[in-house]
Amino acid sequence: MPIARRVARVMEVMQKRQKGLIIVLEDIYDPHNAAAILRSAEAFGAGTIYFIFNTEKEFNPRQIGKRSSSSANKWLEFKIFKTIEECTKELKKQKYTIIATALIPDAKSIFRASFTSPRIALMFGNESRGLSPKALSIADEVVSIPMRGMVESLNLSVSAGIFLFEITRRRLATMKKHVLTTREAKAATKRILRT
Repeated sequence: MPIARRVARVMEVMQKRQKGLIIVLEDIYDPHNAAAILRSAEAFGAGTIYFIFNTEKEFNPRQIGKRSSSSANKWLEFKIFKTIEECTKELKKQKYTIIATALIPDAKSIFRASFTSPRIALMFGNESRGLSPKALSIADEVVSIPMRGMVESLNLSVSAGIFLFEITRRRLATMKKHVLTTREAKAATKRILRT
């Protein structure tokens, strides 16, 4: 694809990106799960992913999942943290509402969660342990997907896709205020094409 057409295509995509929506992945063990989440994030216009590697081995999100993510990682921006405190301190400073996803008794159903904040940081935890107790205590809200069958939980990437769909669906009526401005889209286009 000629350079001018490629820049125009990236700019077109960036103008559909949702601002104020960050996905936070705490201690994800399997890079393939992360890659599948990246694919959903990119598809729904969530362009920023924060990784926390506190107990699990760190991996580079730019080098994972050519098959499972369809190379979505090329079009996303990443930041890596060593602790949940470091990550959430930055989110709070930027005035993000931190929503933890967890199957715990006092979690709010996804169907009752408001998702109205202009800045949402959506946190997902380790495949077997879930989010750390510290992450749950720091969160502004804990939300879950109610299970109606015998299976007690969903695959991590499936859960992420459902949450991303629901937040996007709730924002549809006011989506114009949730997408990047032309200026923000131009800046994002430059950053993406540099990586």
